[in-house]
Amino acid sequence: MADHLVFVTGHLARPRLERTLAAIGGEAFNWTILDAGVKVAALMTEEILNRRLQLPEGASRVILPGRARVDLAALTGRFGVPFERGPEEIADLPRWLGRGGQPPDLSRHDLRLFVELVEATSMSVEAIVARAGRDRDAGGDVVDIGCLPGTPFPHLEETVRALKAAGFLVSVDSGDPADLVRGAKAGCDFVLSLNEATLSHLDEIAATPVLIPAEPGDLASLVRAADRLAEAGRPFLADPVLDPIHFGFTASIERYAAFRRARPQTEMLMGTGNLTELTEADTTGITAILLGIASELSIRNALIVQVSPHTRTTVAEHDAARRILFAAHRDAALPKGYGEMLLGLHDRLPFASTPAEIAALAGAVRDRNFRIEVAEDGVHVFNRDGHQVVTDAFDAFPKLGVEADGSHAFYLGAELARAEIAWRLGKRYAQDEGLDFGVAAPRARGDETRLKDAGHTLRAARQRGE
Repeated sequence: MADHLVFVTGHLARPRLERTLAAIGGEAFNWTILDAGVKVAALMTEEILNRRLQLPEGASRVILPGRARVDLAALTGRFGVPFERGPEEIADLPRWLGRGGQPPDLSRHDLRLFVELVEATSMSVEAIVARAGRDRDAGGDVVDIGCLPGTPFPHLEETVRALKAAGFLVSVDSGDPADLVRGAKAGCDFVLSLNEATLSHLDEIAATPVLIPAEPGDLASLVRAADRLAEAGRPFLADPVLDPIHFGFTASIERYAAFRRARPQTEMLMGTGNLTELTEADTTGITAILLGIASELSIRNALIVQVSPHTRTTVAEHDAARRILFAAHRDAALPKGYGEMLLGLHDRLPFASTPAEIAALAGAVRDRNFRIEVAEDGVHVFNRDGHQVVTDAFDAFPKLGVEADGSHAFYLGAELARAEIAWRLGKRYAQDEGLDFGVAAPRARGDETRLKDAGHTLRAARQRGE
């Protein structure tokens, strides 16, 4: 028997919800729409729902708007039917229902992130441990201590011991085998990097080595070194080394694929910093592509760098990408529909409403409160007294009638500016909500069980008795 889903909404959104559900069609579920008796569904409260909601017989699930700030568990207990919070916009309902009304499971991944501290030699031990904690919070798994050529690192051993005492996995990263021996004797877990010419140092190193070619691009030497350690039963990671664009990038990608074909079972590592740090482009897309290659080649370790200002969130980006790609690989699916964490500039479905739908909504408004929405044709601002569509926020001001109301003018200016940014970039806009730039600029999430407190402008108006 098909589920009977009950969708709760408000007066203004009901027509759009009816059209959307009718368009979905199919036999997966039956549905009923209930009007909560409020104009805007986001303003419904538990008290209102407890008083007004009468569920039809046989209801199996109750779907509330995504912005409804209510206690779902309390409502489930009160009505004896599961209450769920649906998507924030009706336009997203088909995709939400297509997943059974459940968000994608992004709890798992199979990629270990080494986060290199390039500037470790100039940092105090305390600063390194603090930075490692922030990187771990963002998704890092291994603290990679960078050693610089010709730069003294007298506190290397102390750093390794302090990080291990704090519960971190630690790697020491240097082109000088002497640094690797020092780090290993202090108790690090990995050393980066050795090649077939420096393997003799493993007699002094208990840590897991990362192997690289003896010379740039020399895949054969990497295979020989890997075979030596495999025959000895010694754990290791192999890194063919990713080169920057115009300095061997395509050939280096081919090396990764060639090594995987030659040694299907060998654990590998890919360093992404030569692309993210050395390409002046937003790193979310670069990271997604590189980790997509890693996913296809079963590379389960990545070395990342977060130094340049434009890579300030690259740890979080790698964490988001590995989870999305793992979920897509598990589902044998394209990496689409698994979340917007990597969509920093443009959203996949930027406009929740069409101009016609907004016009119909504006025509139903009977109060002076301004509503702001964004559609393909621009920024819409409307109340009972009028409806404007602008592409420059300043163009709206002459017709708003708020010249003598400073707090209201400030509020509208801030919201219209945000709406204009959303329109120009192709981002989803919702009044009184921050724009969502994914992991590039995480936004605070409010308490989903209660309405927001009044903002500064509304509090000021209340104090004036308006």
